This record gives sequence, structure tokens and C-alpha cells, in this order.
Amino acid sequence: MSSNAVAPKTASLNTRQITMMGLGGAIGAGLFIGSGQAVAVAGPGIILAFALAGFLVILIMNMLGEMAAANPSSGSFSVYAAKAMGPNAGAIIGWLYWIQGVIVIAAEATGAAAIIGGWFPGVSQGTWSLLFVVLLTAVNLANVARFGQFEYWFSFLKVAAIVAFLGIGVAIILGLVPGVAATGLSNLVAHDGFLPNGLVGLCAGLLMVIFAFGGIEIVAIAAAESDDPRTSIRKAVRGVLFRVLVFYVGSALVMVSVLPWYSPELAASPFVAVLTFAHIPWIDSVMALVVVIALLSAMNANIYAASRMLLSLSERGIAPRVIQVRNRRNTPYVAVTASVVLCTVAVVMNYLAPDLVMPMLLNAVGSTLLVTWGFIAVSQLILRIRADRDPSIHLPVRMPFFPYLSILALVMLAGIVVLALFDPASRTQLLATLGLTVAIGVLNALAQRRARRLAAPGAPGAGVQPGESADAERGDHRVS
Repeated sequence: MSSNAVAPKTASLNTRQITMMGLGGAIGAGLFIGSGQAVAVAGPGIILAFALAGFLVILIMNMLGEMAAANPSSGSFSVYAAKAMGPNAGAIIGWLYWIQGVIVIAAEATGAAAIIGGWFPGVSQGTWSLLFVVLLTAVNLANVARFGQFEYWFSFLKVAAIVAFLGIGVAIILGLVPGVAATGLSNLVAHDGFLPNGLVGLCAGLLMVIFAFGGIEIVAIAAAESDDPRTSIRKAVRGVLFRVLVFYVGSALVMVSVLPWYSPELAASPFVAVLTFAHIPWIDSVMALVVVIALLSAMNANIYAASRMLLSLSERGIAPRVIQVRNRRNTPYVAVTASVVLCTVAVVMNYLAPDLVMPMLLNAVGSTLLVTWGFIAVSQLILRIRADRDPSIHLPVRMPFFPYLSILALVMLAGIVVLALFDPASRTQLLATLGLTVAIGVLNALAQRRARRLAAPGAPGAGVQPGESADAERGDHRVS
């Protein structure tokens, strides 16, 4: 599982930034708004749903942390899948993650523009979307230290909003808010029990909340560009996992303790509903601003993650070599630009056909998270078995209780897939994502077959081997 791949010497992301990026990546509009719909179907059992989803995330991140500490790489789980299951597996998950990232960037720009557009009706939402793309592209084209600082403060604001919400919620529950009677914990069981819709409701809620944790994997991608990747990965994984679990489970506990689970206000906007109950003035506008920050933060992080994944694909001979070109600040500006250009196309197409383009694109990548986590789990299981059989391989971080927890993670993922197949909307997304995954695999296999044929002795352009890393030649591709 070990490798000679290391971060560039000019890398300057620190552990504090990487940890905050991981927190910010996992705290988005899905928690601030989407969790209300999960409460409506699971009732107070949403606490258990978040706890189960959080436990799965802990397992996945520990598996990813073990591999990343042994082999820090911007290609992250794509590189590990290639090592475990072959180049085509690495290419499939790499391209799938990049495509998903580009589509999500466009969706986040559109979502933020819809909110801002309501405040400034004289400017079209399409204009706002493109403005956000341009501004955050500029952030990503700066050196990685400036990007890290920018994303740190984005994430800090989201985390501060969560902490404030938890503090106010606990004060309401305990009766410490002036003029507001203590709610206690009676709402957890007072309205048809803790699981008012039974296991069916719990499963439906779990299916809805699991996707809210997407984005946390950026920790492993970003750590590769830190001064000390192995140490950064260990500290960031530990710091992120505990805090995310507290934030999600704590927020769910506050929601269903302060208000009855069936409240229409809770389903529409749970954070606004709780804070309105506490008589916080201007809370609608404040939370709208928080959601915009959450969307822009996730958008910024996704531009970074998508560009680094594309760069890694290029370094392994899977994407065009021109992607590796860097500027004097060591920023892979071609990878950033390529990712943003496709995102811009999606934004423009969505502006022209808003009810067709984005729903179709999001449907295609709706279950990418499950596929990504599945690749991570299988890769770790294979690589750990190899490492345990080879005494020359040293693992700085080891997954505890191996292989039992690794197998448990795969079983939980399989269970979520089965649940998705029984839900019409989730089934459509899952099948669309699996179809896209298969298509990527077929196209990549054909492309690599053609590359091998061209590289055969006597063929035009022979001499360049498919999948050959260009790390050694990176210095020849810098521009001023």
C-alpha cells in the first residue's frame, strides 16, 4: 500500500485548514434545509438515522485514512482503487468523481444564485451563477495556501452557525431562553413514539440523510498538498469525524426536541423553525445567508477536489497530458480551467432549459457517493490484506478491528443500496449512476486499448505507455 508519491514541496495547506475543509465539506444545504424532509418521514428516529449514517462515515473515513497515510495522493481513492483492482477501476471512480464534482458545482452555483437573485431581482440568476463561477475559479487559481485560507473562513462560518444553533437549542430545551418555556425532551416520544412511522420511516430517513455526509472525503485529497501529509491525514480524520457526528446528531436532537416532528415549519426549514421558536429576529434572512455561504463553500471545495482528481488522472496517463501544466505558483491551472469550463456549460444549459438539464444531470450522479464509498471499502480490504501479508509494508495508520469493521462497512453499504432499490426516486438515481459508471468503464477500456495499440512497436507515436505517470516530468510543464 506504500508509495513514493508525495506532496509537492511548495504545498502549504496546514492541518487546521484541512480539518476545517473536511468539516465544511460535510456541512451543506443538505443539513440546513434537506434534513427537514428526513424528519418528516422518520420522526424523532432521525437521531438514530444520523447516528447510523455517521457510524458508516466513521468506518469509511478510517479506511480512507489508512490508505491515505500510507500513500498521500491528490488522486486519493482513485489511486487506491487502481492499486487494489487495476487501472480501469481507478479510472472509473476517478472520472465518475470528476463528472459528479463538475455537475454539483453547477448545481451549487444555481442554488446560491436563486437565493441571491431574490434579493436583487434586477440581476438574472444566470448572471449570478456565472459570477460565482468566475470568483471561485479565481480563488482556485491562486496558490494553494490562499485557497486554503479562503475555504477555512467559509467553513468556519458554517461551523459557527451550527455551534450557535446547538447552543440556542440546548437553551430552549432547558428553559434558559427568556420568554420561552422549556420544552425538555418530551417531544421525542409524545407524538406516536420515537419511531412514529416504524422501521420503514427510519429506513427512509436514513436513505435521505446518508447523502448529507458527502464531501468529507476532500480531507484525503487536500492532505496530499500539505507539508506533512501523513500527520495531516491522521489529525484531520480524527478531528473531522468526531465534530461532524456531534454536529449532525446534535442538530437532529435539537430539531425534534424543540418542535413536534410533524410540524410543517420543521419540514420546510428546520433551522429557521427552531430559531423562530426562540424569537430570534430576522432569522429567515440570516439563515438564507448561511445557506448561500454553505453553497459557495461547497462549490469552492468541489472545484478544488475536481481539479486535483483530473490532475491525478492525467499524471496516470488516463486524461490528456496537457492537464498537468502548472503556473509559477504550482497551481494546476489547466485542470482547474477544464473543470470550470464544463461546469460553465452546464450552468448556461440550465439557464436555457432549467426544468430539464440540471434535474437530468443530478439524477445521473445522484448515487455517486455510494459508488465512491463502495470503491473505498473494497480497495482498503484488498490493500490491507496485501499489507498484512508483506512485512516490508509499513502502515502509519491502521484500521482497528480489521477485517470485521471493513466488512461491516460493506454490509451497511449493501443494505443502503437495497433500501434505495425499494424507493422509486432513489432507485432511478441509483440505476442512472450505475449506468454512468458502466459507460465510463467501457469508454475507458476502449481508450486504453487504443492507446496500447498506438504505443506498440512500429505504431505511429510509439513510446508513450498508457497509464504512465508524468510526475517526473512535471517540472517541464510549468509556465510563468
